[in-house]
Amino acid sequence: MMWAIATCCVAGFNVSSCKEERVEILPVSGVLDEKLPNDTAPAVVYEAIHRAFIDRFENVLDDRENHVSVWSLVNCNPDVSSEGFGIIVTKDKESTKLPDLHHGKNPAARYDAQEDVLWLSCGDMEGTGVLVERLHKFRFSDDNSAHIVSSLDPYDVQQALLERLGYSINGERITFYDGEQELCVSTNHTTDMGGFDEENPVWIGEQIRYDLTGESLSVHVTPGVKFTTGLVLTYDDMPTLSASVTLKDDGSFALGELEVLEDAN
Repeated sequence: MMWAIATCCVAGFNVSSCKEERVEILPVSGVLDEKLPNDTAPAVVYEAIHRAFIDRFENVLDDRENHVSVWSLVNCNPDVSSEGFGIIVTKDKESTKLPDLHHGKNPAARYDAQEDVLWLSCGDMEGTGVLVERLHKFRFSDDNSAHIVSSLDPYDVQQALLERLGYSINGERITFYDGEQELCVSTNHTTDMGGFDEENPVWIGEQIRYDLTGESLSVHVTPGVKFTTGLVLTYDDMPTLSASVTLKDDGSFALGELEVLEDAN
């Protein structure tokens, strides 16, 4: 009888030790503290956007089949930048001038003929290691003038992703999750930054951009890593995650499942 009890105890120990430990999934942190402001263009932009000098503009979209084009104002004159402001939308022969629309350095546009909707993605924040875009949805009136029916603030996208995106760390390996669904594992190769920050090592909000080229709109987000030394986030070895985007006229939006668009490893 004593032998039987001992056997049961050993067997019980073996079963327990083989159970997989539950991984603690931690929430990522957000860089953006609030919605980004809609600034007003400089006075020179209001003057330049009405001048028919083609060298002031860059063509963003030229949909000749549907007679829709988009132009961004780059220079108010050869010596004065537009500071990233000024968009002209043309459908047929009707042009809508939007001097206060901030387009940034590399705006992109797509016209959906079936829905009669124009999509425009613009840079709200741009710099070294930073690309934060805003998505605009245009509709056209009976006279073909364009108007923005809704825009997607980067802060709202960040907050929606913060509710879903998580991570765990094991040594130099960071595992990303959408809820409890594992997305990918990235291995950190940075060795001269003092290790991961102990409190909040993984952040999003500095890399939010859109892809308008597919059958559906998608947002691409790249997480950044904060180390114990250094003042900026590092994006080396980090994956780029993608989710489809649905934006309604009333401003409500939804994000699809997160997928790994590009794994840095």
